[in-house]
Amino acid sequence: MPPLPGFTNNPFKTYSDLTTASTAILHALTPYTSPSGARIRLPIATGTHFDEAAAQLEGYARPLWAVASLFAAADRQGQDLDPEIAKLLQPWCEGIVAGTDPTHEDYWGNIGEVDQRMVEAEVVAWAILMAPGGFFNCYGERVRGNVVNWLRGMNGKRMPETNWRWFRVLGNLALVRECGVPFEEVREQMEADLELLEEFYVEEGWAADGMWRTVEDEKEDARVWERRVGPEAVVEELQECLEAPSVGRGQQMDYYSGSFAIQFSQLLYVKFAAELYPKRVEVFKQRARDFAKKFWRYFDEDGAAIPFGRSLSYRFSMGAFFSAVALAEVTDLPAPLSHPGTVKGLLLRHLRWWARNSASLFNADGTMSIGYLYPNMYMSEDYNSPQSVYWCLKSLVVLALPATNDFWTCPEFPHPLVTFNEQEIPRSISPIKPPAHILTDHPHAAHHFLLSSAQFCAWPLKASQAKYCKFAYSSAFGFSVPTGPLLQQMAPDSTLALSRDGGASWSVKWKPLGLGREFRIIRVVRGGAAWEQEHLPALIVRWQPWVDGGIEVETTLIPPSNWWLEWHVRVHVVINRSEKPVRLVAVEGGFAISGRREDGTALPPLDAEALQTTPGRPSREHEGTFTSPSDALILSPAGASGIAHLPPIIDSNTSQKPPAHSAGSILKPDANTNLMCQRTLIPTVRHAWIQGPDKVILVSGVFCRSEALRKTRGLALRHAGQEWLERPAVHIGNDGEVWLQ
Repeated sequence: MPPLPGFTNNPFKTYSDLTTASTAILHALTPYTSPSGARIRLPIATGTHFDEAAAQLEGYARPLWAVASLFAAADRQGQDLDPEIAKLLQPWCEGIVAGTDPTHEDYWGNIGEVDQRMVEAEVVAWAILMAPGGFFNCYGERVRGNVVNWLRGMNGKRMPETNWRWFRVLGNLALVRECGVPFEEVREQMEADLELLEEFYVEEGWAADGMWRTVEDEKEDARVWERRVGPEAVVEELQECLEAPSVGRGQQMDYYSGSFAIQFSQLLYVKFAAELYPKRVEVFKQRARDFAKKFWRYFDEDGAAIPFGRSLSYRFSMGAFFSAVALAEVTDLPAPLSHPGTVKGLLLRHLRWWARNSASLFNADGTMSIGYLYPNMYMSEDYNSPQSVYWCLKSLVVLALPATNDFWTCPEFPHPLVTFNEQEIPRSISPIKPPAHILTDHPHAAHHFLLSSAQFCAWPLKASQAKYCKFAYSSAFGFSVPTGPLLQQMAPDSTLALSRDGGASWSVKWKPLGLGREFRIIRVVRGGAAWEQEHLPALIVRWQPWVDGGIEVETTLIPPSNWWLEWHVRVHVVINRSEKPVRLVAVEGGFAISGRREDGTALPPLDAEALQTTPGRPSREHEGTFTSPSDALILSPAGASGIAHLPPIIDSNTSQKPPAHSAGSILKPDANTNLMCQRTLIPTVRHAWIQGPDKVILVSGVFCRSEALRKTRGLALRHAGQEWLERPAVHIGNDGEVWLQ
């Protein structure tokens, strides 16, 4: 696929660079714009759950994040737009006329109940708020009336109890601030939406995307399933099985909590609502500060973000929080973001990373594909139209700040970890309580990833468990999504797959038992001239692979320590709650990694002797795969990925025991299952046992190293074989305490 001139390898250093990138993206859309300017339809035939008119409205509306920003900056400077840019943007100014005119063939349609048009209304409102001279004030009474009536159409309509409520708040804000609608007309609707959104807030600046599931919700779910399939189920109640099960509440804190929606929209509210709601604006400013304190950790020094959750086809919108917090001019951000140069660096490095990795983002005509690093429908959602991907332009709203603004004139600061203090190395392991994540990004290691325990999506979402329920997610290696029910189709990287029918079917973690946000401190002991101790935060989650509750698993996720920088540990205690023995098979995966040599050929198997002599960056003859009865390792140009069964040292008084049989193996998943690499391999450890009344304990050490991040950090080459063989030992005490040595 060809690069996009103006975006691919754009240096993203200056205001002019961002302007060049945005106009390059917009130019590619012009051949597919309707004569009226109101709709854009790319020449791709895939569909969505919503209607085609709304999909074409997406094509018009989503580029407005950049279009209105360019207008606003010129207006702030009292200058006219460059004539070529003005000509490029003019169809969007004209499009609002036909799009809101019920008599025009390109009319977007009335906003209905739970309607995709509600989402796009926020972007239309943004354009009116940011550039009223180009999208509202320049038109006569009839056009302005049509615009007002169309936006008003959201009020009183049923809307999901999610981030969508912000779209109506911003729509009503535009009606009041720029369109002459009396505040009293929309006050009740705005305040009802704001009060509901307030219920999503958890702590530390984080809000869930909807109501967070409670213990009572969990109990109700259990009662429903017991009535349907439990031993007390009666024939009369089987009628319920003919009905779709209730969706209930999930536990989602992903990029919608920040850049994609909630924090982003709150910051637009901060910019435009100070006169109407001064106290609430101050609350949202403080939440932005609280959120910023740790959100930067999701981005590595290269600018890569950790892909997690849904809607990842929105790509560089992951950095939009930094753009919005700069636009809203929120001051007094906490360290290490206290200088605007740090915020600037986080945003621009993220954009540069996408520019460097954009070889497969764009179609032959320059339009953007659905996917992540390459076109991929396996990872898409049923709300992704070909035009949806332009949500990515949220990261360019900082263009609304003119080139003379302090954001553009201040120097770009490096990533906070580049200037770390030696005494602060332990802070590279950062627990983030609201989303139940542990971010790990040790400056002396070559991997940036997170551990996750609690999240799940309750409603039917494609690849839901892959997007929310794996144990680990990596900025270097992404994650994999399923293509079908067989093991190689499931692509079980960073997860534990269990089978009780000999491998005919598999189940992985979905809903946690309880809230799943339990943190525990794990001791790490190292011997030498004197014993040393380190204490690490760990995540604990209990879960059931099957709804009947017969098997229960308690998983402990332990991040890397200062002594084993590229190893994290997973401990799974498996419990049989049923009265009968169960024959179980388990497959646990490490990180998926490129399964090809530099020349594109398949990685060969390696023997133990080759492993002993493998240097840190394997030469061609040392690229390959290694397996043993207890572990599996992949060495490729992308780095190293391995997993090892670590038989625990168990207190003699405990009833816990290891599985009967274990083996390391290399799994070749379906092509195009991984977000970042088309052809991957997954190191796995397999176990088989008969689960009786005793607890069975599975312990895995997961080893991973990114060659790209090693180069960025300037780390010396280390012997991969030696690092691989020097692994932690896991102790299990009589009281169930886990510690490493």
